[in-house]
Amino acid sequence: MGKSRDLSEFERGMIVGVRRAGCSISETVNRLGFSKTAVSRVYREWCEKQKTSSHRGSCGRKRLVDDSGEKTMEKVVEANNHATTEQIQALYNSSGQRKPISLTTTRRTLKRLGYSRRAQRQDTLVLAGMDALAEYTSCPEQVETSTDLLKSSSDNEQDPSVATDLTCSNEK
Repeated sequence: MGKSRDLSEFERGMIVGVRRAGCSISETVNRLGFSKTAVSRVYREWCEKQKTSSHRGSCGRKRLVDDSGEKTMEKVVEANNHATTEQIQALYNSSGQRKPISLTTTRRTLKRLGYSRRAQRQDTLVLAGMDALAEYTSCPEQVETSTDLLKSSSDNEQDPSVATDLTCSNEK
């Protein structure tokens, strides 16, 4: 069976409150919808330690790039905003950090800090789209849309005397 999410402090408090009000484990499960294991574990922890907090956030491997390392990396990126990830890694490692970091750690940290190539590409595409829209709207005489053009081109096949001119009068 898969691992479910952690209970919030509010949910843990609800379990303790319902159990303290005199409900059994089964009644608590039926009322709140949590598993029997979760209800019994949270209530037992509260009875033993008088607290219900989860300590799962303090487990796992410690980060190589902590808060001060993130600040250092931000300074490196701001000073060399056109540098590649390999160059950023080399500059970060030469900046006097205790442990050198790998290229993967550099990329992961940059992503966590909000630096990504994808966002830059999207910004470029948005700017290009805005330029195209500005150019299109700068020609007020051009009111035909692509569906109008399709209709008029099919009409023109039957009547060759009708011509379609898509050039803007401002450009002539």
